[in-house]
Amino acid sequence: MPELPEVESARAVIERAALGRTIADVDDTDTWECRPHAPGEIRDALLGRSLVAAHRRGKSMWLTTSGRDGERDEGPHLGLHLGMSGRILVTAPADDGEESVGGDYAGRNADRRKEEWFRFTLRFEDGGAMRLLDPRRLGRVRLDPDLSGVGPDAGEIGREEFRARIGRGTAPLKARLLDQSAIAGVGNLLADETLWQAGLSPQHRVDDLDEEQLDELRRVLRRCIRAAIRQGGVHTGEVIPHRRADGHCPRCGAAMVRGEVGGRTTWWCPVDQV
Repeated sequence: MPELPEVESARAVIERAALGRTIADVDDTDTWECRPHAPGEIRDALLGRSLVAAHRRGKSMWLTTSGRDGERDEGPHLGLHLGMSGRILVTAPADDGEESVGGDYAGRNADRRKEEWFRFTLRFEDGGAMRLLDPRRLGRVRLDPDLSGVGPDAGEIGREEFRARIGRGTAPLKARLLDQSAIAGVGNLLADETLWQAGLSPQHRVDDLDEEQLDELRRVLRRCIRAAIRQGGVHTGEVIPHRRADGHCPRCGAAMVRGEVGGRTTWWCPVDQV
C-alpha cells in the first residue's frame, strides 16, 4: 500500500490546494469505502464546512474541518486512508481547472481513470473538487478516525523512543519496522531500502542491536524517507529496481536473496546485509 512518502504527497496536495474552500456537496455513497457510515452521514457532517488543516502520522491522514456559520467549535475530523492504490486529486475553481495529484505512484497507469474508481468526492462552492481515486477499492473514509493504535511517525520519532520501540523483544528487524504500533509509516519497500542502506539483515533479531546500530538505523530511515518524498515515492529507492529474481546488489554486485520476513516478501544482499 502507499507508504509514508506517498501519503505525505497526498497530504501536501490537500494542504496546498484544498484548504479554506467551502464544501457544497459530498459523494459518500460507496458503502464499502465509507463504512461504517451510512450513505449521507459523512455528507451531513461536512456540508457548509471547509477543510482547515491536513495532518499525517505514518500512513494515516486526517483533515480538520471548520465550524459552520455561527458555530464556534470546529467540525469533525475526516480520516482518509489511501489503501493500496489510492490517489487524491484536487481541482482548482471552475474558472481555472488546474489539477493537483498526490498519493500512490501510478506509473504508466497515471492517466487511467474510470468514473467508478472515484470512491469519495468533496465538491466545493467554487466549482472545484477533491476526489479519492481508488481502483482497488481498498481505501477508507471515516469521521473522527481512531489513531490510538498508531505509533509515532517514522520520520519524526526521537532517538530514545526509537531505541525503546525498535530494540525491544526478539522479533526480526524488518518485522518490527513494519509494526505500525511500534513506529508508523514504514512499508515493505521502505523497509527493504532502509535495511539495505544500513547494511543490516532483515532477519536480525532486534534485541541483538546495540544503541549505536539503532541510532544509525534511525538516521538511515529518516534519510530514506526524505529522499523518497523529494523524489516522488519509495519506488525511487536505490535497491528497489534490484528486488527481482535476476537482481544484483547495486553496491557489491552479489545476487539478491528473496525470502519472507514478518509475512512479507523481502529482498536483501547476502554479502552486505549479513
